[in-house]
Amino acid sequence: MFILKEEEKVSVDRKYWVDTLVRIAHPVLCSLSESRLVIDMPVESKGGDRTDYAYLEALGRTLAGIAPWLEHGPRSGEEGEIRARMADLARRAIGVATDPASPDFMNFTQGGQPVVDAAFLANAVLRAPHELYELLDEKAKDNLKSALLATRIIRPVFSNWLLFSAIIEAALARMGVETWDRMRVDYAVRQHDQWYMGDGAYGDGPDFHWDYYNSFVIQPMLVDTLDALGDQFDDWKAIRIRVLDRAIRYAAILERLISPEGTFPPIGRSLAYRFGAFQHLSLMALREELPVEVEPAQVRCALTAVIKRQIQMPGTFDDAGWLRIGFAGSQPEIGEAYISTGSLYLCTTVFLALGLSPEADFWQGEAEWTSRKAWSGGEVNLDKAYHDQQFKWG
Repeated sequence: MFILKEEEKVSVDRKYWVDTLVRIAHPVLCSLSESRLVIDMPVESKGGDRTDYAYLEALGRTLAGIAPWLEHGPRSGEEGEIRARMADLARRAIGVATDPASPDFMNFTQGGQPVVDAAFLANAVLRAPHELYELLDEKAKDNLKSALLATRIIRPVFSNWLLFSAIIEAALARMGVETWDRMRVDYAVRQHDQWYMGDGAYGDGPDFHWDYYNSFVIQPMLVDTLDALGDQFDDWKAIRIRVLDRAIRYAAILERLISPEGTFPPIGRSLAYRFGAFQHLSLMALREELPVEVEPAQVRCALTAVIKRQIQMPGTFDDAGWLRIGFAGSQPEIGEAYISTGSLYLCTTVFLALGLSPEADFWQGEAEWTSRKAWSGGEVNLDKAYHDQQFKWG
């Protein structure tokens, strides 16, 4: 395990973020890099045997969260050394996971679930194309492309799953695969544009679900897919403008959901993803596209409070350092049938903002977040619904 020393010239919060991300990600990447993930990682689940899926879940989700830091983090100093070692583990892990001759070769084709976690792996490649693709050896590059292409046999559910197929194609395009499928991208992007419900939120399919899937999947994958491919067609360019406007509004809502104590409402399914519920807020901070009324430092302070509140609960990790199912500690009863140990690593996506330079405004100073201002009698900006021309009331 790599721990950043106190004397390194980084903010206290950044050190905590780096240390916590490494604490979560290291068991996955270290075991897999040594072809030991199947041996080392327990698979906790109440939905039956999930071993066919748990390992790709752990890899894809871990890399999706750590990717911006690997790509843009410091190249010198102690944090730079830690980043470089984690990046090396990540590349070796990809090589093992996609090698058909490896004992830890992962399932990319059997059942529906592999398209989900191949998508998180693809998202990681889009977020760190140099560290997680260009620096791979040629064999690993070919195996990664083959693994992602193999997922095309899976028909996604008519829901946020359409974006899984789309972002895989976006990654294939980024990797130079000329036969990337424009139809998979077009279908997902257009359908989600139609599923927009108003005030920054999309339906998960035709219906609105009051949960965190706008942050777990929908908005980040829409933003990243259109970042990669949005200039291909004029109508994609137009949708991208709307998507980014809605993304800013949804970030404002997420920030307001964080209580003065660093808690947030346990609403909807997949609560075992813990602070992965704030992936989208961290992504917009990384992009430096937060709402104008929201200071970067207040987002950092709010997210740090959430991370501490959940990560420090007894029972969050087992004795070997693997995450356990729960929202606040070990709560196996909240795990849906599709949840296993591997699923839990979606929580790493809260750390996307580590891709910002240590000198960025995000890491500077202290600031109170909205609910903390409100409940302490401080000055609070008015909140109001956002509407765009795609949405009509009634």
